[in-house]
Amino acid sequence: MVSLRLTEIFYSLQGEARTVGLPTVFIRLTGCPLRCVWCDTAYAFSGGKQWALDDILAEVAQHKTRHVTVTGGEPLAQPECLTLLAALCDLGYEVSLETSGALPVDRVDARVVKVMDLKAPDSGEVDRNLYDNIAHLTTNDQVKIVICSRRDYDWARLQCDQYQLYGRVSDVLFSPGHDTLHPRQLAEWILADHLPVRLQVQLHKYLWNNEPGH
Repeated sequence: MVSLRLTEIFYSLQGEARTVGLPTVFIRLTGCPLRCVWCDTAYAFSGGKQWALDDILAEVAQHKTRHVTVTGGEPLAQPECLTLLAALCDLGYEVSLETSGALPVDRVDARVVKVMDLKAPDSGEVDRNLYDNIAHLTTNDQVKIVICSRRDYDWARLQCDQYQLYGRVSDVLFSPGHDTLHPRQLAEWILADHLPVRLQVQLHKYLWNNEPGH
């Protein structure tokens, strides 16, 4: 029987990425091999509860929404995450996967929208970026970079140019590290350099102050 360790399943508004603002079911898997300095979901590093796949799908169905996001922690740290993603797609949901970019994405179902991080220097985990993943991204996918400083911003610009991200994925998302960089400053840098990126400010933090279950 397929099962996964979950920290929570909840229904909320998508706070970031291309579907921001849309009602979404979030499936938060437990565990993550990274320790980013700015992580806001450290409560998902351990603990959790084992759920059978059928029970997860039944819980998702109760919320009557088309959109499902599988997140963490790092969801791909659990091999059965791939089975869960495929099962959700088979049921007709619009599925997105939020992943750190530190684990291989090549086996993720092609129907899933991969929202993949690149870890900038101020994350403390820049050395964990698995750049081979970029070859497996398509125009269905998105890349997210959390920007905490001018150093991070300049680094992000270089990655976008080096890996031709603007043409490879549907959206490149620059997200300010809210405790270290004011969104307005990041907006001004983006405008000054005419970057074709999307500024995202994580709606859920403004609505619910990043409380678990939202």
